[in-house]
Amino acid sequence: MIKHLLLLVNMFVLLVLNFIFSEVNIEMNAPGQVEAGNEVYVEITLDKSDFDSFARFQQEIPAGLTPVPVNTANADFSFKDQKVKFIWLKLPAEQKITISYKLQVDQRLKGTFNLKGTFSYIANNERKSVDVDPKIILINPSSTVDPKFIVDINDFKNLVSPTQKAESGVDQVKCIRQIPYLAQGSTEYIVNVLVNKGNKEKFAKIQEVIPEGYSAIAVESKEAIFTFKDQTVKLLWMNLPTDPYFVISYKLVPNSGVTEKPNMEGTFSYIENDNTLSINIIEKDVNLENVSKENLLAIISSTSDVTNAPTDYVQPQDYSGKVKIEIAESALKLIREDTKLTNMLEPESGIYYRVQIAAGHRPINMDRYFKKYNLDKEIRTEFHEGWRKYSVGSFYVYKAARDYRVHIWNTTTIDDAFVSAYNEGKRITVQEALMITNHEWYR
Repeated sequence: MIKHLLLLVNMFVLLVLNFIFSEVNIEMNAPGQVEAGNEVYVEITLDKSDFDSFARFQQEIPAGLTPVPVNTANADFSFKDQKVKFIWLKLPAEQKITISYKLQVDQRLKGTFNLKGTFSYIANNERKSVDVDPKIILINPSSTVDPKFIVDINDFKNLVSPTQKAESGVDQVKCIRQIPYLAQGSTEYIVNVLVNKGNKEKFAKIQEVIPEGYSAIAVESKEAIFTFKDQTVKLLWMNLPTDPYFVISYKLVPNSGVTEKPNMEGTFSYIENDNTLSINIIEKDVNLENVSKENLLAIISSTSDVTNAPTDYVQPQDYSGKVKIEIAESALKLIREDTKLTNMLEPESGIYYRVQIAAGHRPINMDRYFKKYNLDKEIRTEFHEGWRKYSVGSFYVYKAARDYRVHIWNTTTIDDAFVSAYNEGKRITVQEALMITNHEWYR
């Protein structure tokens, strides 16, 4: 009898200890091997008890592998800098949650990699984390690829690194346009352009002549000032994006009755040693939509250096800085049409929040447009993803931004205002900001 009683006591103690020290259990299922060129299906099951706080699951993904979400369980999925993230502002109510994604394996790979992961969450106002048991996965080389092109996965990152030697072609300025294609279920054409800027930082311009019968609308401008006038698309940068290569996109909208596929010509102009250089935009049968960094680099490297050589060289004594002056003047003109220069949004340090109240493609007179709302905070504007976005306030605590958003809802006719988050002046998701700061979320 005493023996049974002691056994029950021990079991009770183990259950209590398990509850205290193991609030979360996490399991990962994935195959032990895959052939290069195929996909690895990864499934993660979270047994999270009954809490529903902020949470994040993160994994480091080796170069050469591209994750594609399958089941996110209402999480915000992202893949950047070889990190795949599932972020929840608030976890689902279910005790067990299953998330999954597919890893697309580059056909040139072979070797093994160790897939690890960490689940981070907030419990009792404390940040905690649980590591998943790692999984070693073997990549068998593809039988359809020449063995001399096959690379070990551990060497693949160095093979496609942006710091390759100049002879590989990735250091040379290039501009490549994907053949325009019809958007699914639409008569509109999508135009994607890959820019490899190398070490260029300031003053650049894309200019493309669009056929008659079409108008152009920005989709992703990468912080450029986008204009369309006299059948010419222009994207102007005072400061180029920090990434050495990036993709901009816009769409061509046909007028009624226009059925002919658009053909266009364009140039990319930039400044080098106070000289103006201009290269033709090369059109190729490539895919630039939702493509991994590795594949973008492969496209850049495979583009002939000769066909992408500068086509226009302006001597300093004749027209030095012509493009620089044009870009600066055009940008300032557009900014003045939009608002006073002092109303442009300036970056602040750390994590902070603002309340976005409007967005649009065309410039407006801010003083006249927003005067009717009688807002008590200064309105600032920024160019982001092809849009002019207007926001107010600067809050270092999420709740303060949320309260001001509610104030706008209650005192103006702006019913779609929302909180936006920034890190060192760069837009991030509110979920990421809350995870970094451990601030509490409020509806």
